[in-house]
Amino acid sequence: MSFSIAPLLLHAEAVPAAARRALRAALDGPSGNRGAHLEQAARILHRELALDCVDARELVGLAPGTCA
Repeated sequence: MSFSIAPLLLHAEAVPAAARRALRAALDGPSGNRGAHLEQAARILHRELALDCVDARELVGLAPGTCA
């Protein structure tokens, strides 16, 4: 299991609302959908905050990959 600061991001006003919604769905929803919601949150962070994809994925606890 990887370390995630996703629970902290839920309360950060600097995090786009869409990313916070995706994180909330990942944390509160069925575990089978968790990865898809985390991927969505990472894409939003990458796109809207101009974060490097690797950094965005790491913030939400995902392994390196793409943000496409």
